[in-house]
Amino acid sequence: MEEIKLLKGNEAIAHAAIRYGTDGYFGYPITPQSEILETLMAEMPWTTTGMIVLQAESEVAAINMVYGGAGTGKRVMTSSSSPGISLKLEGISYIAGAELPCLIVNVMRGGPGLGTIQPSQADYFQTVKGGGHGDYRLITLAPSSVQEMADFVGLGFDLAFKYKNPAIILADGIIGQMMEKVVLPPFRLRKTDDEIKAESPWAVQGKPARSARKVITSLELDPALMEENNLRFQAKYRKIEEDEVRYEEFQCADADYLLIAFGSSARICQKAVETARGEGLKVGLLRPITLWPFPTKAIAGYAGRVKGMLSVELNAGQMVEDVRLAVNGKVSVEHFGRLGGIVFTPDEILAALKRTFNC
Repeated sequence: MEEIKLLKGNEAIAHAAIRYGTDGYFGYPITPQSEILETLMAEMPWTTTGMIVLQAESEVAAINMVYGGAGTGKRVMTSSSSPGISLKLEGISYIAGAELPCLIVNVMRGGPGLGTIQPSQADYFQTVKGGGHGDYRLITLAPSSVQEMADFVGLGFDLAFKYKNPAIILADGIIGQMMEKVVLPPFRLRKTDDEIKAESPWAVQGKPARSARKVITSLELDPALMEENNLRFQAKYRKIEEDEVRYEEFQCADADYLLIAFGSSARICQKAVETARGEGLKVGLLRPITLWPFPTKAIAGYAGRVKGMLSVELNAGQMVEDVRLAVNGKVSVEHFGRLGGIVFTPDEILAALKRTFNC
């Protein structure tokens, strides 16, 4: 049955993972996402659902444990924060190249380097442009509430298994640390081995007598076959771009100016829109929920209708590049952001909009 609790975003991730029927979590502590691992350890799901929770010796070890678990068809996940995700990127690329489903969580902090433990959205490039080596993509979900932190666990796993591709919840430190009321989903039973065999016939579960040998790998030394693999990947990515775009619009129908923002920035922008409307300035907000696939067509549809777009991000300007690509020069697109863990206010956003577009 559903249950209502007051939780941090990180705690909501942990509770949702248990209730979804996740088989295993492999992680390593780092601020500001450590409560995911801490909550899982406190809940001890191995005594109830049978979910395995393990603090690995490093981020590299954790992602390779995910690789192994995913290869058996199990629902496995990991979480980290910015520099920890950087350490996992080689393994993430391997998982994408092996076409395995898994769930990754990144609760972003400021960088570059060790940076700060304060919130940031500066991992956009790293996440939606690949991050690791090779031509691969991560299905990327950007929550803007604690409720979505919980909801996107199930959605992320479902999309990962639908497309045999890793999915990532890209949150920021604000959403990870803030507390809100959240409706947790009912408990699901973990998949049995027979159900896994039926759902994921590709999974490695031991070699029965006289059965075909299964090999899961991202390695292919024949360049012609490797090109075939990559072409198959790209066809899958195009399918995801066609069918899985998600976004939210707020006061966009009659807008003269459009704010584009994700995660916590979108929440702050919503208040800026309300303030602008109170002053008679027609401003709307488009919030990408999937950062990849990006809502390119939706944003392009506003290019001939608004006077300007402002991409509002807690970084030096990253998503703004995809917004500019979407509109293809048909309308002015500018960026407003803060760095170093400083969070802008609604009034700062509105002032930046007025200053940028002389409105």
